Amino acid sequence: MRFTLLVATLALAVASSAAGQGERSAGRGWPFAGPESPEPVGATVPFFNRDVATAKGGAAPPGVTPLERDIFTSDDFYVDKALWSDARYFRCNSPIGFDSMWGDYATGPRTMTGDDPSMGPWGQCARGLARSALVSPYPFKSAGEHYAALLAEAEAAGGPATPDYDSLVSWHARYTRNLDIMFAAGGFSEMQRSRSVEIPREYREHPQWLFGYFTQVSTMLSLLTEEYQTRFVQQLYHLAHNNTRQWSLMYCRPEGFMREWSGPGFGGLEVIALPNLVILGSGGNADRYVYVGREFLRDGAVPRLGDDSRRWLGETTGFWHDSRTLVTWTSNIRGWFTHASFEHSDFLQTIEIFTQRYADDGRYLGIEHETIFYDSEALVEPTRDLRFLPRSGGLTDGPPKTFAHCQQTIFPIDGKGQHVPPGTVIQYEVPSLDRPWARIFEQFESQMQRPTAPDIFSFD
Repeated sequence: MRFTLLVATLALAVASSAAGQGERSAGRGWPFAGPESPEPVGATVPFFNRDVATAKGGAAPPGVTPLERDIFTSDDFYVDKALWSDARYFRCNSPIGFDSMWGDYATGPRTMTGDDPSMGPWGQCARGLARSALVSPYPFKSAGEHYAALLAEAEAAGGPATPDYDSLVSWHARYTRNLDIMFAAGGFSEMQRSRSVEIPREYREHPQWLFGYFTQVSTMLSLLTEEYQTRFVQQLYHLAHNNTRQWSLMYCRPEGFMREWSGPGFGGLEVIALPNLVILGSGGNADRYVYVGREFLRDGAVPRLGDDSRRWLGETTGFWHDSRTLVTWTSNIRGWFTHASFEHSDFLQTIEIFTQRYADDGRYLGIEHETIFYDSEALVEPTRDLRFLPRSGGLTDGPPKTFAHCQQTIFPIDGKGQHVPPGTVIQYEVPSLDRPWARIFEQFESQMQRPTAPDIFSFD
């Protein structure tokens, strides 16, 4: 199947249409502040089986002075906090690089030498998106403020729109996710690049960053509050020292809201658009519903549509800016994590803008997807992600959709996920859903100086 992506630059295309008259929109389509053609940072590039380590076996790359103590040699990452802002503490690896340096899915390269963590590999110190490419360029401090500004903009232009069914039929299609990551991370051969897929330069310049192919760990940490920095480094430390992968699906746990932006989320997206309801159908059973025109209740901890309890995929309202642009606001999301990325809290909220794009000859190309993340507990400031979802076929093209039903065969034994054959009897503690991965990590931390929670009864 041949994918054809948008040829006009993202910044100009979105900005020129956003306000309707060519002026810049108040809250969507602002230019991307990234460098040209970022390349994978980590020593290992999972899913594409690439080894791009600059040094292995405990040696440092030429021209790089290693720290005396880093995440691979430390016996207690908690006391190293002053070093976390230095990319060399993580040996210039990306978050996803940590996820697979011991070997990826039994097929990828192993960049860890032997079984000694101190022999950990080095990534690319000269690579990585700058922080300015990751944060939101907009002035808003909350999703509610951002949504209100976009709604006011639509009202000033005579909206929100009330499209009829026929004007939305073109939305009904299957779309491909994360194609930008595939190209930038080297997932396509030159033959596939030239014969199967066309992708313009601008999408190679800013592939989505959330899954951590193109960012230094230290850069991603700079986005997080102190508590969530610690949680992120905890995850990476135990990957480096104990190979304790804690992927949700391996234990049949929910993947959570942020799975939509993860690297493994290469599966397609199905869209069904009605005037008052849009269904964003993902792989498995992670379907999201946009209730167009509904207003959030505001009498709970966070804005919500239903009960005052967090949902794995949140709850979403939205409006039609016009028949080709959908603006959504998602709230009431359950705090969780996606491996190789940082945890998010119960206060995560998003603004998403879905904009249809057409070629000059009228062909429908796909959807530009801009997301702004607001999380007052986990993020020190809002972040933004940009990507393009090329149309790959009609809703009835290809195999029928199947729902994922998970039968657990992997169980945490001695802190590591291990396959357990049917009929085997094991002792198993049913975990709570309060950060179950952290409970496993802590099994290895008896000699560490973990920070204690503040004493709320203290008057000091």
